[in-house]
Amino acid sequence: MSEHIIDIRHLSKSFGGVKVLDDINFYVRKGEFVTLLGPSGCGKTTILRHIAGFISPDEGSILLDGKDISGIPPYQRPLNTVFQRYALFPHLDVFDNIAFGLKLQKLPAKEIKVRVEKMLKMVSMTDYEDRSVDSLSGGQQQRVAIARALVNYPKVLLLDEPLAALDLKMRKDMQLELKEIHRKMGITFIYVTHDQEEALTLSDTIVVINEGRIQQIGTPTDIYNEPCNSFVADFIGESTILNGRMIRDRRVEFMGHEFDCVDEGFGENVPVDVVVRPEDVIISAKTEGSQFTGVVQSCIFKGVHYEMFVDTDKGYELMVQDYDQFEPGSTVGLSINPEDIQVMHKERTCNTFDAEVIDSSHVLMLDEEWECEVPEGAAPGDILKAEVDFSEVDLLDHQDEGKLAGEVHFLLYKGDHYHLTVKTEDGDFIYVDTDDIWDKGDLVGIDMLPGGIKLSRKDDKAQ
Repeated sequence: MSEHIIDIRHLSKSFGGVKVLDDINFYVRKGEFVTLLGPSGCGKTTILRHIAGFISPDEGSILLDGKDISGIPPYQRPLNTVFQRYALFPHLDVFDNIAFGLKLQKLPAKEIKVRVEKMLKMVSMTDYEDRSVDSLSGGQQQRVAIARALVNYPKVLLLDEPLAALDLKMRKDMQLELKEIHRKMGITFIYVTHDQEEALTLSDTIVVINEGRIQQIGTPTDIYNEPCNSFVADFIGESTILNGRMIRDRRVEFMGHEFDCVDEGFGENVPVDVVVRPEDVIISAKTEGSQFTGVVQSCIFKGVHYEMFVDTDKGYELMVQDYDQFEPGSTVGLSINPEDIQVMHKERTCNTFDAEVIDSSHVLMLDEEWECEVPEGAAPGDILKAEVDFSEVDLLDHQDEGKLAGEVHFLLYKGDHYHLTVKTEDGDFIYVDTDDIWDKGDLVGIDMLPGGIKLSRKDDKAQ
């Protein structure tokens, strides 16, 4: 028998014509603690609801112990769900809330008592069995909800942001409680959260999701230390993500300096993204022997360490975390060890669109007419490849000022500029490099200068 208790295969789902899950594939091992992690609206709860049976997929299948459960109603699945809002019965005391499912199964009263008392002990609520649930704190109510879900000994426990409503200290305490319950029970946990620290603390495996697609699957260590793209690197923990150039194996250039690294196989003189975690930057009051220098712009005490922003000697801003304090205005030496430099393939080096030739100086692109230089020999109706550099896209303050209208969807600071993802009204994505400061959700006009649109046949390079 397979060691996989859950297999998600090619799962897709749309609501109102909008695809919220796009070909989701992953598996969960028996006894594993798997976390679905991503920003709000990324599709993680939708996946959980599919597993629970509350939603039917448009495409794909969900296997439990190798058998497709897509047509099985929720109440017949050997799964239980813990919700963010607890969903306790206010007219029942703690004991009867936990015992509710057992009574539906018509188990003997003696067995119900034994199992409920065991669960009360498991969640440290032994003396609360006669209490009204309305008299409990948020953390205590969550313990009761977890006990009620576990008392039936489900094959899989589904948890949908169960700690989101708790304060910080209670949330951290409950994280430890959940980890211990998982260890003692040996039940498979599938956990949904947008909290990166929570995912890193609890999980055996993390599935990072964005825009309805899986970005990366791995252990917390792998996800943190070896992010596969800029979204994962930015979303998981603090980091500085910079444009770089892979000079050759084990040698990379970024921030205007060359560094030794441990990465290989990228080729020579290849554009890359470079991730540097703030705790991995070595900062010193002595500049001699350092790889580069900088001037401290700010220094804030964070309880365990100081967080500093440093302007480097080549005009980049770098976040640094250190146990020692360096005063703003002081010149410092900075170094990064080779093993602490993470090199990633660039997801793209420019915007790429299909463009239909209208005449010798105009194309139809993104459902709009654009002026540009059309290659010789291209006839009206030909479909060409259009490449537009990130810096050749102009964002305007008002949507009606541009040829296109859009919304800032994602932004990434690259040390000396911002790299934005802008979603047009028609759902297309345009990527922009800018020095201007925008916020996620800003509505913008979008324009492209004629000289910035480079056309080529699809099997040729843009020119």
